Amino acid sequence: MENYRKARTVEQPCPCPFPDLPSDTPEVRVKDGSKIRNLMRFALSRMEEKTASADHPGPHEGSEVSVGSVENLCRQIMFTGVGLSVAKAITCVEIMKRRVHGLHQHTKLVYRTVQEVWEPLEPEAGLDSLTVSRNVPSIWVLLSRDSLDKNQPGYQAPGSFDALWAQALKEEAAAPKHGQRRKRGGPGAGRTEGAGRGKGARKHPGRPGEPRKPLAAETSFTSGSCICKTRSHVGGSVDYFDV
Repeated sequence: MENYRKARTVEQPCPCPFPDLPSDTPEVRVKDGSKIRNLMRFALSRMEEKTASADHPGPHEGSEVSVGSVENLCRQIMFTGVGLSVAKAITCVEIMKRRVHGLHQHTKLVYRTVQEVWEPLEPEAGLDSLTVSRNVPSIWVLLSRDSLDKNQPGYQAPGSFDALWAQALKEEAAAPKHGQRRKRGGPGAGRTEGAGRGKGARKHPGRPGEPRKPLAAETSFTSGSCICKTRSHVGGSVDYFDV
């Protein structure tokens, strides 16, 4: 395949796995490059009721912006994702369920055929185009304000996993944040004596400009009829003298 390049990808149509679905049900097709905020803006405009308040008054007469009413809201909405976009589709569904309460959910997992067309890098080489068919996983999620068939596999009642999400949020809040500095204090928090950042060797007192004298150790001992003293300098020399 080093002599070919991928020209295009074609997704084969797949029948909807939800029978008897109204034709006006909006479908959110989640792609790998789709932005979640754009998808949710469209989905929430069809499912979330907007009411005017004192802080956000309603639109003036003649304005193009209108406040959604119960009559204009959809009763059902569907999310679909293929291949790498499956995880993003699930994220959109969970956001919708937390914004709009009381939604029933049906989930279907199917395989969809995707055809990849490969063209030769050098057409004059006499190579033909290739078509590769792959079966990739696909997800279909139906959210409905009305009750759905509970006996169907993939059904989730409203609020089925609220306790699980609450526990996950509690554990996340209790866990220490990454990169948080440790508070000072406690055992071992103090600095050891003589240790300090940016400090050199300890200076000895002396007059300014006077050369520092080497350290010496003096020892007295008795040898015969005289008392001798030894003075050991840092340089290693030893002087003997009588007193």
